[in-house]
Amino acid sequence: MIARVWHGWTSVSSADAYQEYFETEVLQHLDRIGGFRGAQLWRGEQEGQIEFVAVTTFDSIEAVRDFAGNDYERAVVEPEARRFLIRFDERCKHYEVAVPRATVNGAEEKGRYLD
Repeated sequence: MIARVWHGWTSVSSADAYQEYFETEVLQHLDRIGGFRGAQLWRGEQEGQIEFVAVTTFDSIEAVRDFAGNDYERAVVEPEARRFLIRFDERCKHYEVAVPRATVNGAEEKGRYLD
């Protein structure tokens, strides 16, 4: 499994709108990609801005290419998303997922966004 990691920054006033956009538009689009496994959006304040870290998981680099194209490291940031963002990574990093499931007190977590 491959994890794709991307960072984007918004103003404090645009953060909720970007998060809502991610939860609706981005996830709906990703759900239609063969080999898409899940996503998390992390949020933190940094120097008066909100940093978002999107971690999406795919079955393979081929599935990532189905989403991002042949230049699969290029960030996919739609014009609507750019309205909320101050800046963002132009390139994504990709990692092989070494431990694909989290555990809590010895019990396996099986959520849509942890798989």
